[in-house]
Amino acid sequence: MSEIVDVLAGMRKRWTRVLEPTCGQGSFVRGILDSELTIREIYGVEIQRGHLEKARRSCTSSRRTRVELRTGDVFKIAFQDELSWREKGPLLVVGNPPWVTNSELGSLGSSNVPKKSNLKNLRGIDAMTGESNFDIAEFIWLKLLKDLQHERPTIALLCKTSVARNVLKYAHDTDLPITDAAIRRLDAMEWFGAAVDACLFSVQVTEGDASYEAAVYEDLRAARPAYRIGFVNGQFVADIEAYSRTAFLDGASPMEWRQGVKHDAATVMELASSIENGTLTNKLGEVVNVEPDYLYPLLKGSDLHHERSPRMVVVVTQKRVGEDTTPLKRRAPQLWRYLERHADVFTRRKSPIYNRQPAFSMFGVGDYSFAPHKVAVSGFHKTPHFRAVGPIDGQPVMLDDTCYFVPCPSAEVAVLVTALLNSAECQDFLRAIAFSDAKRPIQKKVLKRINLQALLDHLGHAEVARRTGDTIRALEPWRSAAAAAISASGFALLADRRPE
Repeated sequence: MSEIVDVLAGMRKRWTRVLEPTCGQGSFVRGILDSELTIREIYGVEIQRGHLEKARRSCTSSRRTRVELRTGDVFKIAFQDELSWREKGPLLVVGNPPWVTNSELGSLGSSNVPKKSNLKNLRGIDAMTGESNFDIAEFIWLKLLKDLQHERPTIALLCKTSVARNVLKYAHDTDLPITDAAIRRLDAMEWFGAAVDACLFSVQVTEGDASYEAAVYEDLRAARPAYRIGFVNGQFVADIEAYSRTAFLDGASPMEWRQGVKHDAATVMELASSIENGTLTNKLGEVVNVEPDYLYPLLKGSDLHHERSPRMVVVVTQKRVGEDTTPLKRRAPQLWRYLERHADVFTRRKSPIYNRQPAFSMFGVGDYSFAPHKVAVSGFHKTPHFRAVGPIDGQPVMLDDTCYFVPCPSAEVAVLVTALLNSAECQDFLRAIAFSDAKRPIQKKVLKRINLQALLDHLGHAEVARRTGDTIRALEPWRSAAAAAISASGFALLADRRPE
């Protein structure tokens, strides 16, 4: 932890006290004792007695620094009341809290999880669909900020970058007074063997004017930040400078973004086609013979991003969400028997959205799903690459739920929208508002903010027509469908689509 301690020393602040709320075997405490920081008192808290005993053997008091290590539960301890400090003065809080979520701790059989509460005042649907499954480190961050607010501490913890962002957003939304926030990235695989985006996140709790911006450093040794994240006019943005260049695009999309089909039954619903004999096979290795009217070409997020053609077909049981599926018994008896044979796959689906829905239900289905022309993008790739998608053998292509798309009234409009979305201006805007290290960087709430009409007006019809021609040449399957230049009517089709 010497590099972390060096970063803390480089902040050029003078602390007399240090708290480590989850001190483990004492690596941070030892690092501070061995450093040039002039700390008078260190308090460490640890719930595991074995770790605490090792820490006590290697972290002892000296004439310069008093060390107090005690057993305690970070979720239950009242930091403002239960620590018997002998010294006064500025407080530094350091540590490396657990990098797991509350549900992961539960699945590991741990009973040491935060008391169930709606800490962020989530709406019911968000709590149902996983938004309430926050990181333990995030809970610890918020507890420290609230418990120790009167101490005006500096808090510097190792955590996921997503946790750092959530803490910054929570502080903004609840008016917690912080300033001097900094995110210093580190290689979590090298440090901890964890494949996550991680950082040293530090903030100063203040009694003056708060600032909800954070300087982002590419690594621990960087002398200058690469960019800044924070709030601009109430919007949380990933790059403040980039946002200032492209804020004119921030508004409402003139076209409605949709998410692809969701079924949570890929072993049954997604079928691979054999080129040799034309048979369909599910992921259980079974050859499947069902009515073709309910099978559609399927593109997944990775297919979209890498410009691949559909490699699978998907079973679509409904035309709209909630539609009764029992008519399939009569209309598609082979499909119905196939689904019934694998009914257990559907009953094991964990998401509560399927509760009280018809048998073999899907989500993300509606008239928009069957539009022959779409523009789609993968939600999971850091750099968004938008792609025009057209029908195959007269059938509309379905996207899976890792994708987002807009249905288009024609091939021409699809190519036009693709050119706009892949423009340098739009990509710069997306870099400004989408966090590339998020689990799903591109989401519907991000895409809904792209004002395509403003971009079209900014570029002008002539420039967009030129870029559209480039898009047509880059999309081989579209040459016959959109070989002619985009006409004025094509622009009008987009311009007339306003949000309701």
